[in-house]
Amino acid sequence: MGLLLRALRAARSCRAIALPAFSYEEVSGRGGAAAVRPQQPRRGLSARPRLDELFAIPSLSRLLKARVQGEAKPELAARIQRLRDKERELQDTRELALQDESEDLRKLAEREIVSCEEEIAELKHQIVLLLIPSEETDNSDLVMEVTAGVGGQEAMLFTSEIFDMYRRYAAYKKWKFEILEYFPSEIGGLRHAVASIAGLDAYKYMKFEGGVHRVQRVPKTEKQGRIHTSTMTVAILPQPTEMELKINPKDLRIETKRASGAGGQHVNTTDSAVRIVHIPTGVTSECQQERSQIRNKEKAMQMLCAKLYNIKLEEENKKRNSARKIQIGTKGRSEKIRTYNFPQDRITDHRISRSVHHTECFMLGEEMLDEMIKTLKEYADYESLMEIISEHEK
Repeated sequence: MGLLLRALRAARSCRAIALPAFSYEEVSGRGGAAAVRPQQPRRGLSARPRLDELFAIPSLSRLLKARVQGEAKPELAARIQRLRDKERELQDTRELALQDESEDLRKLAEREIVSCEEEIAELKHQIVLLLIPSEETDNSDLVMEVTAGVGGQEAMLFTSEIFDMYRRYAAYKKWKFEILEYFPSEIGGLRHAVASIAGLDAYKYMKFEGGVHRVQRVPKTEKQGRIHTSTMTVAILPQPTEMELKINPKDLRIETKRASGAGGQHVNTTDSAVRIVHIPTGVTSECQQERSQIRNKEKAMQMLCAKLYNIKLEEENKKRNSARKIQIGTKGRSEKIRTYNFPQDRITDHRISRSVHHTECFMLGEEMLDEMIKTLKEYADYESLMEIISEHEK
């Protein structure tokens, strides 16, 4: 970049006549569009104000200045300084290029300006992420619980489809997916199931999927072609480490019993099913998924820990008593978060009022679901940033 500036200065010094200003609005437009292209991770933040508009807010400028002068993290301070340097560099390059008549140098300047704008956009995105504090549970694995809701057999069929969607999504993200409990219905649906999901950023992404999912379609059991509405519930519980949650063995009552339901020869022949009760809270968990009583006990304990940890987190959140209204929702199991409308081939997320089409593709649990979750995360990041700015202005 320094070489380009020297070349432009040298070229300008050889000319006595200044040329008319050259407009870079089209170039700037291409750079801005690249920053909010649907495939880019910054799309959600751009959907609120764009990053340029966000950084033009005076209160954010004051916050950044205070962070640099105060005890900001070294990486945050370094990026803020780098942003200021790149913005000055961009301004200098534009000023010099506007007065240059060489077509070759002007094309070179155009490429450099676009490159500089892209780096500035990326620096702004990184600064936003560094400003937002991560949640205590973001690095956790999780336990996912799905339960059929209103709608009878159709709700159970939909629950099975959603469970399979998340199983494929875990494979898409290269996470480990293990079934802890699985209770199918008579016609191939799913009454209730629990699975553990482990991997990089698993809870950080999956936490936005907790709540009520609604489906609108003609059920397979409907003979008159009427559209029915059914629901199912997803609960996402962070999996604690031993340091985050300690349970006194004396507080547990462990019961064994014979497994029931479909499962082969071991059902009703051995006491392989395990039920664990946490006596102080009354919280219970049980597992009969495995043939081994030891494995069932491990899985039941895993589910119990997740339930107790979730109770602990909910109590801490109530103590904080945050006054802001979180648009992306409470992540609670009673909140309606998304509708899958099959006749109209449309999925609508009610927390951000965003709809996408191609329901079957979405239910594959791959790119389209990943894009939706990333957008939800970015909306949540934006709201967190607005709260930080608001707190700083008080």
